[in-house]
Amino acid sequence: MDIIALRQQLTSFLIEDIGSGDITSQNIFTDNSYGEATFVAKESFLCAGMATVAAEVFRLRLPNCQYQASDDGTWVTPGETIFSVQGPICELLQAERVALNLVQRLSGIATLTARYVEAVKGYPVKVVDTRKTTPGLRMLEKYAVRVGGGHNHRFNLTDGVLLKDNHIAACSSIFLAVKKIREAIPHTIRIEVEAETLDQVAQCLEAGADIIMLDNMSCDKMIQAVDMIRENAIIEASGGVNLNTIAEIAATGIDIISVGALTHSAPAVDISMNLIAH
Repeated sequence: MDIIALRQQLTSFLIEDIGSGDITSQNIFTDNSYGEATFVAKESFLCAGMATVAAEVFRLRLPNCQYQASDDGTWVTPGETIFSVQGPICELLQAERVALNLVQRLSGIATLTARYVEAVKGYPVKVVDTRKTTPGLRMLEKYAVRVGGGHNHRFNLTDGVLLKDNHIAACSSIFLAVKKIREAIPHTIRIEVEAETLDQVAQCLEAGADIIMLDNMSCDKMIQAVDMIRENAIIEASGGVNLNTIAEIAATGIDIISVGALTHSAPAVDISMNLIAH
């Protein structure tokens, strides 16, 4: 993650949550009230964001704070302390919600991603995310996918060409759409095209697509498509992917499986913060 972009985002999140001041904490505690806050896992999950995100949230309130954090990619168990930080109680409480919200979300994504990756263990296939992320949290959520052992698809629309059904419908043909794109983009950029039928797969091959995305195809159709494409393009599968279907999809011989659920449907993990006054 880009540290400058991260701190800008975290600053805006704190401004949103604190507003003009914490009228609860500030009217109970003084500047001399110190304590220690600990994050405790309430369930088993894969850690993401303790040192990389939670610590940055607290550092924005307490630049010289002392903390300890579990490493990203570490599996933790219920009752385990995964983050601790010391400082003025008011500042700890003002950072609490933003830090917790983020690491609960990121650890949930990392945990779900790890389960998808484990489900296709043994197949030469990459599990990748999509642009179906929470607005404003894309950098963080895609980072969490990588913590879970997954890979990133495009970060945004400038990262690569992906001709989808609406592009093709409006342009009248796959061949024409690819031709127009090829004439306009640098030679360093690959062209990916979405195909919903075997006929469209054939059109993608004729047009010279670099990557062919098999969208919502049955596994039987995917096997036929893989046989058609062979080494002529990278093959991606998308649509209808879940933990019950991903292994069967991987077995068809495709190269990449994109899973929107990694970011749009990952449940937040359960973490609580305990505060002890010194």
